[in-house]
Amino acid sequence: MRHTPRAALLTAVAAAVLATALPAGATATPRYGQADLQRDVDALKKIGTIGVQARVVTPTGANLVATSGTAVHGTRRPVPANGYLRIASTTKTFVAAVILQLAAEGKLSLDDTVEELLPGVVQGNGNDGSKITVRQLLQHTSGIYDAYPAYASVEELLEHRYDRFTEEEIVAKAVKHKPDFAPGTAWRYSNTGYLLISMIIKKVTGRAWHQEVADRISRPLGLRRTVWSGTSNDVPRPHARGYLIIPPAAPLDVTKHFDGDAAGGLISTTADTNRFLRALLGGTLVPAEQLAEMKKTVRAPAHEAVWPGARYGLGLGSRPLSCGGVYWHHGGDDYGYKTRTGVTADGRRSVVVSMSTQLGDQRSMAQEKAVGDLIDRALCDRSTAS
Repeated sequence: MRHTPRAALLTAVAAAVLATALPAGATATPRYGQADLQRDVDALKKIGTIGVQARVVTPTGANLVATSGTAVHGTRRPVPANGYLRIASTTKTFVAAVILQLAAEGKLSLDDTVEELLPGVVQGNGNDGSKITVRQLLQHTSGIYDAYPAYASVEELLEHRYDRFTEEEIVAKAVKHKPDFAPGTAWRYSNTGYLLISMIIKKVTGRAWHQEVADRISRPLGLRRTVWSGTSNDVPRPHARGYLIIPPAAPLDVTKHFDGDAAGGLISTTADTNRFLRALLGGTLVPAEQLAEMKKTVRAPAHEAVWPGARYGLGLGSRPLSCGGVYWHHGGDDYGYKTRTGVTADGRRSVVVSMSTQLGDQRSMAQEKAVGDLIDRALCDRSTAS
């Protein structure tokens, strides 16, 4: 095809720009694009993930979206490109953002103690709420024993997956145990700590945590498909079903179960979760002073084996980028669903990956590495093509 004068001029201008932008002899690094994202989600499927959906949002607001696998095991039903998913512990970042907003409004301080806010709730067996701060609860450095329900077998999960519980019940169980360590001296992930946070939100505002998330975050940001899961054991349609795979057993559909608390009770989409993360790190959701507090991190030793360089702030973690600096994230693991996220420090580039499969064998580490590599390449804007 022959170039028109206009096309020839544009080609010449583009060549001149590249020539001045790159050092002599250098070549432009291919950018991460749609084909790269598709290769990366297909790699997750090959590992054994039944369904994958991923969304990358670029600094211009453009969306790269890819799916792989199936929404229902044993069928050809495609994974919905923006289907609902259980974001599990990614919920903690929403809840932490509410606390930081309350701190900015002067309704509480990060250095307030549990005893000051919830008198008598954390006492006994070596537990002392007067020595545990809001900051430590958010950062998993409180030392409180994690009494959050965990099932030792598939049979136990199937028997109890619809059981409902309250924050108060779990916290009461936690304080029957000695603390794991003195507050502020170590780090250990604690879902129970976030149930205390939800109790604090209710004490300060008079409203449930999910109502505050809806009014302070979801409505202002237009997150119309981010909902509280506490009213139902199911996931809204459309969605990929969630599976647990523990070989040699066949994939077990565990989509339906109760999970309605502040440790992991939100259902969302890749589009909504991206929008939330970009707003948070972009500085439009939490004031700069409080965002800086969220980003004050400590080592997260238990996570470092899976995520090298992992550190944890206030409801927000960080990991190194291969291209320099760090990205911010919070993953989520629920029965049948695994969510991994990443957003650059300026909030301009983000990625959310949903995998509708929990792998209960050695493939889980391969799954973690593959999704970690996807996030790194997407945020570094580096193509997988040779």
